[in-house]
Amino acid sequence: MPSRVALIGAGRMGTPLCGRLVSAGHTVTAFDLRPEREAAVRSLGADWAPSVAAAVAGADVLVTVVPGPDEAAAALPDAVFAALATGAVWIDMTSNAPAAARELRQRAGAHGVDVLEAPMGGSPDDAEQGRLWLFVGGSADVLDRCRPLLEAVTTSDRIRHMGGPGTGYTTKLLINLLWFGQATATAEALLLGRRAGIDLTALHGTLAGSAAGSDFIRRDLPALFAGDYLHSYALDRIHDQLKVITEEAQDLGTVALSLSGSQHSGHSGPEGPSHHQSVRASA
Repeated sequence: MPSRVALIGAGRMGTPLCGRLVSAGHTVTAFDLRPEREAAVRSLGADWAPSVAAAVAGADVLVTVVPGPDEAAAALPDAVFAALATGAVWIDMTSNAPAAARELRQRAGAHGVDVLEAPMGGSPDDAEQGRLWLFVGGSADVLDRCRPLLEAVTTSDRIRHMGGPGTGYTTKLLINLLWFGQATATAEALLLGRRAGIDLTALHGTLAGSAAGSDFIRRDLPALFAGDYLHSYALDRIHDQLKVITEEAQDLGTVALSLSGSQHSGHSGPEGPSHHQSVRASA
């Protein structure tokens, strides 16, 4: 059954999700802090709202696709949940922090709003093509209720129910922890290999087929060599996620891993130095 969806966040991931929801027959009203995103949203057949409050008024489903915990908290005061339709559900697709989301979940529940977390794995192209991974945390009953909408953005086999509240966020953070670790280790290996006089193309092929091979080396490293440095994802964003992992490890009484305990410094602005600057310096 088509829903009236309020989509908060029309960036590199939110925009293709918006298009898929519209194509599935849902009525979508989107908001983003950047007013220049309006044209892209309207070109997909969605409506544009001038504020979060205007977007959510009377909506059956609230979908948030914002960068992280701070942005989610800023976008979701009590008034937002109060403005949703009776029996509404909030689906958070943000790479959120379990502890920060807990307060928002309680805030939503106070207004009778069900909550499902579904942080994403994949690229903007995966979002456009409907092949994202969704790491779901929350009630199985709420997931069953939301499944038709989620299947508008990905296939049923890529919707992974990890458990109760917080487990979806934690799963995404653990995936990122391992991916960041692979990226760091690979960059260090390439730097050492290059300085030892090894051709990087030959080293890449050898590593990919070896016991040390990984999806990062086989799938992502060619894009890096081709000059795709993902300018929109800064080192500070990675640092923020590693900080959340470290805090959760401390809360759970586990040993903080060396990568998540490391600190990034040398900020060059609100986003810090971009990822390609780091790679170029090490390669």
